[in-house]
Amino acid sequence: MSPRRSLLAGAPQVVNVGLAGFAAELAARGAQVVQVDWRPPTPESAAARALLDALQPHAARIARANEEGLRRLLAGNPVLIDVVPAGQAMPDLGERQVLHAGPPIEWPRMCGPMRGAIAGAIVFEGWARTLEEASALAASGGVTFRPNHALGAVGPMTGITTRSMPVLVVENRAFGTRAFCMINEGLGKVMRFGANDAGVLGRLAWLRDEFGPAFGAALRDMHGLELLPLVARGLAMGDELHQRNTACSALVLRETAPWLARVVRDRALLEKALAFIGGNEQFFLNIGMALGKSLTDPLRGIEACSLVTAMSRNGTDFGVRLSATQDAWFTAPVEMPQGLYFPGYTQADANPDLGDSAIMETIGLGACAMAAAPAVVGFVGAGRARDALQYTRAMWEIAIAKNPRWTIPALEFEGVPAGIDVRRVVDTGILPAINTGIAHREAGVGQVGAGIARAPLACFERALAAFAATLG
Repeated sequence: MSPRRSLLAGAPQVVNVGLAGFAAELAARGAQVVQVDWRPPTPESAAARALLDALQPHAARIARANEEGLRRLLAGNPVLIDVVPAGQAMPDLGERQVLHAGPPIEWPRMCGPMRGAIAGAIVFEGWARTLEEASALAASGGVTFRPNHALGAVGPMTGITTRSMPVLVVENRAFGTRAFCMINEGLGKVMRFGANDAGVLGRLAWLRDEFGPAFGAALRDMHGLELLPLVARGLAMGDELHQRNTACSALVLRETAPWLARVVRDRALLEKALAFIGGNEQFFLNIGMALGKSLTDPLRGIEACSLVTAMSRNGTDFGVRLSATQDAWFTAPVEMPQGLYFPGYTQADANPDLGDSAIMETIGLGACAMAAAPAVVGFVGAGRARDALQYTRAMWEIAIAKNPRWTIPALEFEGVPAGIDVRRVVDTGILPAINTGIAHREAGVGQVGAGIARAPLACFERALAAFAATLG
């Protein structure tokens, strides 16, 4: 067969650069399209391109380091083993300290929902009597702030964690590391979206005093819940594990219900606990986030490894971490998510993106695995079901491999992206997509929608420059 005939034998595969409308039209006609969010070059982009060229002599060394990083990522064995107070899980979490989502930030630069959640947490801990007193205490320096990531933790949206709050404990048994995340509060007005009224604090008290101890006892009695096979089943059942956790939450209920029934003697508490898990389709999200943190922490500090180990937002800044540069954050202003809003709300009400939950995309889930969850496309305003396939195909372009343990039926059981490489992001201009909730910009209101956000390119350009410096 001639080369020309071979080229035209199959369906066209298209890479569309720039205006997304062209990609949408081609996708509507059945073409396979990868959308590249191209923007005109800037002086920073030119400098990043020069760095990519300068890294070429180190390509073999970087490839070996990335192979080791990928090996650690794929070798992880995360198991949900317990629920304990955050102060017990993280001894370095001191009195009057508040952990938050995203890179480091201080009170004057914090967004409305972050401030609202912190005020609620201060009242919850008893450090102030009212929300007004709590805000004054935070503004005066009466509490200190640290990122969740600094203590091996993660938290969705505002991500607020204080000593008495119960955290899920996930142990990566292949490497002996542990990661922590608050229990998902459910839907509606919740602290992770900046709500802080009496109902929010009452729910947190129930999680601390009743549900957390009961769920922890069940997990200990069953010797932990293995998470890798559960995620694999969830992907096959239509979850992408960020916005849609319906299947995995149901699987957790199925696995833990017999053990809860065994350890909880109070029938009313048992009924309430089972109803809480069964009525919360996002229950698995926080488990998955701790899973993600437990998988990426073993990658920290691999010399010459250019893989991304964390992406996170605090409502003001977007931050990225790399393996080779360990705990350094590379930040840029966070962007506004694009999506759908609840009735009565518009983008004018929204806060820029926030949360540690982008750890899900860091390990290849969430928007990276959207092809597994066409039902989520309409909820986040991403278009039609077929568009979900294009998101995953695009994310493959910036990863060094595909995860053979987590596969997607709609893509012929190919694996989700594994190992985002900072060089590929800068080289292609394809920015990691992140499925996300949307918080009201004012404290105390809560969630107003859901959508998709993009990581800013400047984070990756700055990370690339620091990575190049480690190689001399």
